[in-house]
Amino acid sequence: MQQTMANQTFAPNAQRVVLKPRTAGFRAARAAPSVSRRSAKVVAQAVAVETVKKHKVPLKLEEGDMPLNTFSPKKPFKAKVVSVERIVGPKATGETCHIVIDTRGEIPFWEGQSYGVIPPGTKINSKGKEVPHGTRLYSIAASRYGDNFDGKTTSLCVRRATYWDPEMGKEDPAKKGLCSNFLCDAKPGDEITMTGPTGKILLMPEDPNAVFIMVATGTGIAPYRAFWRRQFLEDVPQYKFTGLSWLFMGVANSDAKLYDEEIQAIAKAHPKQFRVDYALSREQQNKKGGKMYIQDKVEEYADEVFDLLDNGAHIYFCGLKGMMPGIQEMLERVAKEKGMVWEEFFAKLKSNHQWHVEVY
Repeated sequence: MQQTMANQTFAPNAQRVVLKPRTAGFRAARAAPSVSRRSAKVVAQAVAVETVKKHKVPLKLEEGDMPLNTFSPKKPFKAKVVSVERIVGPKATGETCHIVIDTRGEIPFWEGQSYGVIPPGTKINSKGKEVPHGTRLYSIAASRYGDNFDGKTTSLCVRRATYWDPEMGKEDPAKKGLCSNFLCDAKPGDEITMTGPTGKILLMPEDPNAVFIMVATGTGIAPYRAFWRRQFLEDVPQYKFTGLSWLFMGVANSDAKLYDEEIQAIAKAHPKQFRVDYALSREQQNKKGGKMYIQDKVEEYADEVFDLLDNGAHIYFCGLKGMMPGIQEMLERVAKEKGMVWEEFFAKLKSNHQWHVEVY
């Protein structure tokens, strides 16, 4: 892989890649959701177009201040589900769905923010009072212009939460994730109650020449999809991306990859500006012969990663919080091997706003 520096200018590559037609993307899902909704490997990558190219977008969404907490649990927003697509293969560990939501453009957001979803129904609180269910936060898996580039929809990437009861020898439906199952089981036209948007931690830097190192496990990939769509698929005169986006993605196996066709198409069209490296824990081995976890894959490129960070790159972490101890231990160890004082380097990253963490 080529060496890169954070203060380089990465010339855009004009090559266009034709995607193999598989499904008609989300537009087709509206017309015939029952056909594609439960297929084993549905392509919900939905560039929803046949080529990797820049799309015209409604530039009014570039105006104004960052939206924040426009809607609250007491005054939520009512939207409609457009489509629900399974985006993992049959051998994936669990089910992950890409959910497109019709917002009518009335709950705008910026890339890197999250929405709250309030599942239907009520619960009895500790005081014995019947109240609505609590809000669940989901990172937004689309740019502000949505999958159709018109600013009228948003997207969520949701893994269905289930609980395997060893005594029962099967899944216990009483302990399943209420909101994730509601979303994954939703049908076109179903109402969804939303709050937000919220969050400032994962926002994109304004510098179009910035370097992004994006580290994700599972559905933590969601905000990065927002990033790469803004960088490579949208024609925004105020934001002509000339930097580098480097994705490190950790999943169990190849069937659990998310948005891989979209990722590979962009990587092929923009090889100097977009890189992807997978950590497949059940298919790959690290240098010690153990399972390949996300920190092991990042360590393979430690020299480049530290060089980029030292030159101003932004590093993002999103996914399960369990990934952070291993990553931080690896970074600290590598820093010491390089003769660096990790605590000082880490403090510099934080003070320069280069370190972005949102885990759950």
